[in-house]
Amino acid sequence: MGILEKISEIEKEIARTQKNKATEYHLGLLKAKLAKYRSQLLEPSKKSEKGEGFDVLKSGDARVALIGFPSVGKSTLLSTLTSTASECASYEFTTLTCIPGVIEYKGANIQLLDLPGIIEGAAQGKGRGRQVIAVARTADLVLMMLDATKQDVQRELLEKELESVGIRLNKRKPNIYFKIKKGGGLSFNSTCNLTRIDEKMVQMILHEYKIFNAEVLFREDCTADELIDVISANRVYMPCLYVYNKVDQISIEEVDRIARQPHSVVVSCNMKLNLDYLLETLWEYLALIRVYTKKPGEPPDFDDGLILRKGVTVEHVCHGIHRTLAAAFKYGLVWGTSTKYSPQRVGIHHVMADEDVIQVVKK
Repeated sequence: MGILEKISEIEKEIARTQKNKATEYHLGLLKAKLAKYRSQLLEPSKKSEKGEGFDVLKSGDARVALIGFPSVGKSTLLSTLTSTASECASYEFTTLTCIPGVIEYKGANIQLLDLPGIIEGAAQGKGRGRQVIAVARTADLVLMMLDATKQDVQRELLEKELESVGIRLNKRKPNIYFKIKKGGGLSFNSTCNLTRIDEKMVQMILHEYKIFNAEVLFREDCTADELIDVISANRVYMPCLYVYNKVDQISIEEVDRIARQPHSVVVSCNMKLNLDYLLETLWEYLALIRVYTKKPGEPPDFDDGLILRKGVTVEHVCHGIHRTLAAAFKYGLVWGTSTKYSPQRVGIHHVMADEDVIQVVKK
């Protein structure tokens, strides 16, 4: 019995089991088994598979992966937003490998990857789905292209595919401290009231992974699935933007309904509608900021800013300018929204905001 058969058996078992107090331990065990088999499925087989890989060298300030079913307009979006031309046609699977393009926006270079369409069962390797999803795991943001004329069916299927290979969209990492120990049994603790899991369940899930000595501390009320994610430790948490294409073919009421859903943007690549708002939202989700530098006695250099992540400190800015600068740093003068008054003298741990200007003074 292969792994795929075992997985489908467990999925059927979960589907036909009623959810109540008496069966929750049984379901928890099944979920742990399912997660274990799925992670085995993700590990590459010993013999190397023939055929070219998809992975593209990471470049630019951020990486965005375009994921969606065949013929939803991924290649059209890439050709419209970037100067790269990706082949578009009215038949499915026009794109067969990964095609990279670069969006130049607010001085940042954002790498956009046009991936082949995903079909149902991609997580099991159908239609080169595993390579597509492997590239998506390395991105900073997933741009999920959906066909607005097909309701929410595509979205649910794609979420299920990505969920089964350990990509968690628009979720935070569960606040659970977990550490395997050499001995001493299971030490279980929680700082809040747990309503969805208890010590017996935790013990059973850990036994399924053959872990008998560990320290588990729950800092929030989590489910069994979230505990399994923490134990597996190969989950990727990333932001996702749902882009509904072909909105020129549906009614205005339907467009309004879709646009009001969380994390959703409606566009039409064909008629070039709402693409500027898509770029704006993309920038917001990537959490990038621009920091400008200034030499003493000269105006700031607004042409060539540093593109960094939200929450960076002056130390990161120094590393961005030159790696030896942080060691020789004395103090910085900052103009902008991160300070109470401009210019403000700051230390190396000061957190920068978007469009701040900094002047570094060395020892």
